[in-house]
Amino acid sequence: MGDAEHSHRGTEAQRYRVSDTVIAAAIEVHKELGPGLFESAYEAAMDIELKARGVEVQRQLEVPMTYKGQPLGSSYRVDLVVERELVVELKAVERLAPVHTAQVLTYLRLLKLRAGLLINFNHAQLRQGVKRISL
Repeated sequence: MGDAEHSHRGTEAQRYRVSDTVIAAAIEVHKELGPGLFESAYEAAMDIELKARGVEVQRQLEVPMTYKGQPLGSSYRVDLVVERELVVELKAVERLAPVHTAQVLTYLRLLKLRAGLLINFNHAQLRQGVKRISL
């Protein structure tokens, strides 16, 4: 696993600062690209936008799965991990479903992190598609 697996638990104020920066970057990306694209386009644009803002980003972070300490040979890929403390899952769907929230919660548990954002770019106003998730 990568560096994000370490139990990095910043203060709540720090997590909100990072999530606010990510939301601002997502609004900028949405303003430039609009709704209706594939998730991969938004992911690439978010990577560019966040790095331009001086934010550390890990993209498509692989999280291997284990069972009782044994590797399962499968893994998850997290869209973005920001500042080693915030999971960011991007979507471009008609509406978010409970399974999307469950996905972020799974990533948080596996990475031993406490906060995540679920961002759906398929909205006329991006703020309607942003959901904060925490453990």
